[in-house]
Amino acid sequence: MWAASCLASCCAACACNACTTVVSGISRRSARIAYCGLFALSLMVSWILREVAAPLMEQLPWINHFHKTPDREWFETDAVLRVSLGNFLFFTILAVMMVGVKKQKDPRDSLHHGGWMAKVVCWCLLVIFMFFLPNEIVSFYESISKFGSGLFLLVQVVLLLDFVHGWNDKWVGYNEQFWYAALFVVSFVCYVGTFAFSGLLFHWFTASGQDCGLNTFFIVMTLIFAFVFAIVALHPAVNGSILPASVISLYCMYLCYSGLASEPREYECNGLHRHSKAVSTSALTVGLLTTVLSVVYSAVRAGSSTTLLSPPSSPRADKPLLPLDNKSSEHEEKDKAKPVTYSYSFFHIIFSLASMYSAMLLTGWSTSVGESGKLVDVGWPSVWVRILTGWATAGLYIWSLAAPILFPDREF
Repeated sequence: MWAASCLASCCAACACNACTTVVSGISRRSARIAYCGLFALSLMVSWILREVAAPLMEQLPWINHFHKTPDREWFETDAVLRVSLGNFLFFTILAVMMVGVKKQKDPRDSLHHGGWMAKVVCWCLLVIFMFFLPNEIVSFYESISKFGSGLFLLVQVVLLLDFVHGWNDKWVGYNEQFWYAALFVVSFVCYVGTFAFSGLLFHWFTASGQDCGLNTFFIVMTLIFAFVFAIVALHPAVNGSILPASVISLYCMYLCYSGLASEPREYECNGLHRHSKAVSTSALTVGLLTTVLSVVYSAVRAGSSTTLLSPPSSPRADKPLLPLDNKSSEHEEKDKAKPVTYSYSFFHIIFSLASMYSAMLLTGWSTSVGESGKLVDVGWPSVWVRILTGWATAGLYIWSLAAPILFPDREF
């Protein structure tokens, strides 16, 4: 018994030293990746508790206070929502604390990039504390998570538009024949992919002998958007490029596929689920990995986007045009702290919204999770969220082309 106690103490000390070494090795440049890793950890914890925590939660009187014990799926959904709530509060608190940080000399800059051991401990305590909250609070969080998830998808769309327009401007800026040819090739490939993808969607989701008018409507609408994008982009008044139109067309078709693939398994028009009885562990893993990559891209892209997150202050703006004393001016310039390169507050808001979005994915948007309790992102709410996101993407892209014409003197 004494030997076992000593062994446990040594293991705990080694684990603590290992964690301390890891967090101390996080540099200023790798802080954003560390936050992404913490979010990935929250997703793993949600997945694990979703699979194993239901029997334990059934024994907790402040959670299972019903006259009739709910199904296992209810406790699985509740476990995911509680972990998500803790993650949401963690990043929301950081977002509030980082409001107004403009200079690296601000003490909160060090808090954003350092103190990782304390952050991990606080995150763990927050997640654990969520399992002592009453069900009413978790239910309220579930309701607002649907809206937060929609905002996260909207942010993704805005970042995608910013990326595509920046990509096009960069290649056009080279003003060389090679890059113009590259623009044409990429645009051609994207359009071929769009129409080939639409053919597969007709094959998979419009079963012969079934009334699949809704699925046909979704696919045809997406094809119409693709044609409208090209017409508007090439209109003489717009004088746009075909590259953004082709990339957005392919993305909208992907969103259409994602929405149709989320249709309930028993729906006769869903050809993907017609021949499978359950979603395998590998499919679940792929779904979670896709979510992590999506969130990482959104967070890193948001952290470096000049369109959305340009700091309001600029060193050049504060510099006098006609300095009277060069020495004092140089001294003040050295003492002046460098401005932050992105908005820390908005960066954490991305993770707050992503926490809601991941919870909705793992719980099927809080609908029935299926017979085995292992379906991810399946159900009619998920279908409509993806389809409406595709339509919102189309509207925002057309607006990005029309706004300069309608408001030539705009400052946005």
